[in-house]
Amino acid sequence: MTRPDAPNELAITFLYYRDLPAAMAFYEDVLGLRLTIDQGFCKIYRICPGAHVGLVDETRGMNKWTAEKPVQLCIRVADVDAWYGYARAEALDGLSDLFENDQIGIRAFVFNDPEGYQIEIQSTTRAGA
Repeated sequence: MTRPDAPNELAITFLYYRDLPAAMAFYEDVLGLRLTIDQGFCKIYRICPGAHVGLVDETRGMNKWTAEKPVQLCIRVADVDAWYGYARAEALDGLSDLFENDQIGIRAFVFNDPEGYQIEIQSTTRAGA
């Protein structure tokens, strides 16, 4: 049997929460993401064409909430400086300084969502990065 050649239709990264309504409020009100699929205990938000994040009630999902979060959600934006100004005004938890990584060609910062997942907002500093 051969692997199907049809293109992928959607990518979803699932994160697990104890307080789903608080996570929803953060992703909608702070990040401005739009709910695109509502599965009840799982809320799926569009980040950009083809990329989504799913917020899952850990009591009903396939995985459970853990204190350690070895996952980072990275969102590339056109203007990282504008987003950094907004993040500072919102006093987001765990907000880092704005930094550049010349090796990989990004300008970025990180902060934590309500249950400790790290979010990186970045812009490219060179073509092809």
